[in-house]
Amino acid sequence: MPITFHCECCKKKINAPDTAGGKWGKCPYCNHKCYIPSPPSPDEEELKLAPIDETEEEQYKRMMRETQNVAQFLLHQTKEPDENTTNGNIDDKELAARIVNYLKLMSGGALDEADKIAEKITPYKKSAVPIFEKLLKTKTPLPGLQSVPKKVLDHYIKDMITKMG
Repeated sequence: MPITFHCECCKKKINAPDTAGGKWGKCPYCNHKCYIPSPPSPDEEELKLAPIDETEEEQYKRMMRETQNVAQFLLHQTKEPDENTTNGNIDDKELAARIVNYLKLMSGGALDEADKIAEKITPYKKSAVPIFEKLLKTKTPLPGLQSVPKKVLDHYIKDMITKMG
C-alpha cells in the first residue's frame, strides 16, 4: 500500500512506495525536497498531542527578553561600581555587573584580574549566590560571552558558588 502525504510547499497530495518511508524525495508538482513519512505499523500506538500553552510560552519569551536586557545593560557599564557602599550593602545591579565582569575576565584568561573581582564579590555572597544560580538556569548566553561554551561558563559559576560557601 503506497504512502500518501502532502507536499510541505505546494500542499498537493503525493503517493510514494512503501519502501520510500523515512527518505527524501522531490515533489512531482513543484520539485520541493520532501520528507517521506514512514508508514504506520499496525501495532504502533497513536501519539497523543497537546496544544502549546500560549500564556506559558509568552511568559518564557518575556523572561528571556528581560534577562537579555539586563545582561546588555550590565555589559555596557563603563565604570567599576563604587566600593564605598552604604552600610556594607551593594546594589544588585552593581553586584551583577561585577559578576559579568568576573565571567568575562575568566573566559578571557585574565585570572589575576578575575581573582581581584572575585574578592569584591565574595563579601556579598548572600546576594551573589542567587544571581549566579539564575545565570546557571539561563539557556541563552550573555551578550559578550556567546563565544564561550555554556559548560565552561557553568564551571566558572559553580566554582565561584563553591568558593563562597
